Amino acid sequence: MFTGFGTLTGGFASGPQKFEDFFRCYPIGMMNERIRKDDANYGGKIFLPPSSLNKLSMLNIRYPMLFKLSSQESGKVTHGGVLEFIAEEGRAYLPGWMMETLGVQPGSLLKIASTDMPQGQVVKIEPQSVDFLDISDPKAVLENVLRKFSTLTINDIIEISYNNRIYRIKVLEVKPHAPCNSICVIETDLVTEFAPPVGYVEPDYQAQQSQIKRTKVDPSTQGLGTMSQRINYADLIQNADGKVVAFGGDGQKLSGKAIRENRDEHDVKPSLDGKPAPLRLPDGQLFFGFPMVVPKQVTNLDEEEASKPKTHFQSEGRSLRQSNKRKGKKDHTAQRPKATRSPEFIQID
Repeated sequence: MFTGFGTLTGGFASGPQKFEDFFRCYPIGMMNERIRKDDANYGGKIFLPPSSLNKLSMLNIRYPMLFKLSSQESGKVTHGGVLEFIAEEGRAYLPGWMMETLGVQPGSLLKIASTDMPQGQVVKIEPQSVDFLDISDPKAVLENVLRKFSTLTINDIIEISYNNRIYRIKVLEVKPHAPCNSICVIETDLVTEFAPPVGYVEPDYQAQQSQIKRTKVDPSTQGLGTMSQRINYADLIQNADGKVVAFGGDGQKLSGKAIRENRDEHDVKPSLDGKPAPLRLPDGQLFFGFPMVVPKQVTNLDEEEASKPKTHFQSEGRSLRQSNKRKGKKDHTAQRPKATRSPEFIQID
């Protein structure tokens, strides 16, 4: 169907033309396997028959070709572009989310007409699941995914595929505003704004901080101070030395409780002679050792150097005048002797 031919002059139509036709709509998954493109199911472009391309080439349609899709059954409207003209005659193949937006079933009659809309500047979207927050760089993902879309219409819930997962995103707002409530996203710098995903709850940071303060435990009060105290390093080293300790037993209180002697690892001086004893720890404990600093032996030469007074800023002077030693000249040329002054008068005998 062709409308808006205007006045015919010399066999040619003047003014812009409008394409409008009816098709039976089907999802992209029902296309022939030889020509089906599953990636197009997560985009905003449709498939039309070759006859539509012939009609569009005869009309004064501006690029890019944008279409308005409306269903007379549900009364819903959306917009999109065209990917290829390879569909069967009388059929149009749409992405699954687009058919869901229009509220149509496979085989429903759909009106497709050419339209114009402004270039998009700003779009505000709302993810329909908190799983969208798992994406590390959502803006970069959307920049790559939106290349498969020609238009974005308010209240449309589009579907994108990323990392083998499907994400549903609702278009909340577009700028600039137009009567069609849609914008073109082809060859334009689009600013993307994000609304909180559906089901997202802002965490209560104050409650978390107060809980952390309440659960904070002082290790020294619970016997979990240093690593040496946790593994009872003093007793292990003393037992490894093999020394006989007098009265090595534990005392008893009158109440029957055992008395544990508190030993400090600094009071224990292990012997470094012979083969080191193995350090056996209970299951679930690790020991990474202590840094050993070997004492430096002071020699007589070091004592002499230490006794010498230190000279600060010790260096050699430099002359700004270049040396002429290579040429056999002195650095400073001697002054010429002054000429003898002639006497004021000459006396002749």
